[in-house]
Parts: sequence; structure tokens; C-alpha cells
Amino acid sequence: MFDLDSEARERLIVWIKRRMDEYGITLEVLESSIAESERLPKYRDAYGNSWNGEGDMPSWLLRYKHAGQDIEHFRC
Repeated sequence: MFDLDSEARERLIVWIKRRMDEYGITLEVLESSIAESERLPKYRDAYGNSWNGEGDMPSWLLRYKHAGQDIEHFRC
């Protein structure tokens, strides 16, 4: 974490608010983005592919499954 004095912190907050306005980012969008990134993967392969178990099974995991591999082998 950065050690900012109160003036530098306030300038940073103003800068962040301006960028959010510039790009149309609301607090709700930011919060949902953070919540999405907090979903930890349930499955991962040796190539770094991962899936959190939500939505359709990704093609990389389907290929393993169709090849007869038990997907539990990839559970984190």
C-alpha cells in the first residue's frame, strides 16, 4: 500500500473520480467487477486455464471430459 499524505490522497481520489466519469464507470459497475474477480476458480489445468464452475463448461475442460478424463482431476 502506498503511504500518501492527506493532500496526495485527496488528489488521487479526485483523479480517480475524473477517470471514472471520463469512462462512464459507476460505483455499481466497479463493485460488480470486484465481486466477479473474487470468484476463485474451481478447476484449473496445467496450461493455466481456469473455470469457477459458473456458466457453461469451457471448451478446454469439455475436451478433457470427452477424452474420458474425470474433471475432478482438475479441481483446485
